[in-house]
Amino acid sequence: MKEDRSGYTIWFDRGTPGIGYIDQTCIPGTYRVTMAYTPHELAGAIQVLAIRGAPALGVAGAYGVALAALCADAESIDSFLDTIKKDADMLRRTRPTAVNLSYGIDRVFGRIRQEKDVHLAKEAALAEADAVAREDEQMCRGIGETGNALIPNRCTILTHCNAGALACSTWGTALGVIRSAVAAGKEVSVYACETRPLLQGARLTAWELKEEKIPVTVITDSMAAMLMRKSMIDLVIVGADRITRDVVVNKIGTYMHAVCAKYHGIPFYVAAPLSTFDLTSSEIDITIEERDRDEIARWGGHITVPPDVSVYNPAFDPTPVQMITGIITEFGLLRLPDDWDRVTEQVSMADRIIRD
Repeated sequence: MKEDRSGYTIWFDRGTPGIGYIDQTCIPGTYRVTMAYTPHELAGAIQVLAIRGAPALGVAGAYGVALAALCADAESIDSFLDTIKKDADMLRRTRPTAVNLSYGIDRVFGRIRQEKDVHLAKEAALAEADAVAREDEQMCRGIGETGNALIPNRCTILTHCNAGALACSTWGTALGVIRSAVAAGKEVSVYACETRPLLQGARLTAWELKEEKIPVTVITDSMAAMLMRKSMIDLVIVGADRITRDVVVNKIGTYMHAVCAKYHGIPFYVAAPLSTFDLTSSEIDITIEERDRDEIARWGGHITVPPDVSVYNPAFDPTPVQMITGIITEFGLLRLPDDWDRVTEQVSMADRIIRD
């Protein structure tokens, strides 16, 4: 990666203060580092997908609450907490489906609430947000190690959307597995689905892999089944925005690839950290974000759908866990629903470590 922060795609600038990030809406045409100086500016960046990807949203949410804390002008701890909560709730509403955003927000806000002094609360907020960012890198490396053990010495992998360094603070989840396999000396090539309607695969995944000199070919989403039928795909690896006991929620189109992989007997893996698991919800409880009509109805300044014709534009789809070969985590490979008790144990253990 070419960013100035030693491989990081989102970071906190204490001198400003502000949150620096690679603007993903500009890639691949332009590489641009942008700053968010207020929680509202951060929320705008999240809404337009300048910052996107489940783990990256967790880091952004954590740093967003820290930024709100540092910018808050309040003398009493009660008024301070009221101000932070308003900003936290505003950030949470930007992307209702991805659970990592709420995870990062709740981690830092929960830490702030333990303090009785405003100055100490501000210090605690930034320290906790930094911890979330450090853990993001550690979990990506752990996911890479787990996934590398599943990758043949020579293979072709299909991936959908972008689950690379741009979707995290560094390294990546699904692409992190690929990067770890390549670093281990394996010969890996990738088919990246373009990922309509915003082309995160064509724009972001292809750009990341090109930067890493990993062979990549972009295909339209509708080509994947044909490639599977011709035995051109050895396995599929995607990321996730929320995992419950019954479904994995990821970028729209993931379910279609899972169905096709199941039919053709191709392993279908999800690479995601523990923070992406939602222990309290099932598919029926999840709000699937629906995005603007123009993402489908316009492209490059041209109208692609006749005026007054309706458009359905969900950002994500749920894939039943029975369709998934395994979930690659920093704690090893999990198979749902059989390993759900193991998931809850790991989450509880992680929560205890965080509290201590």
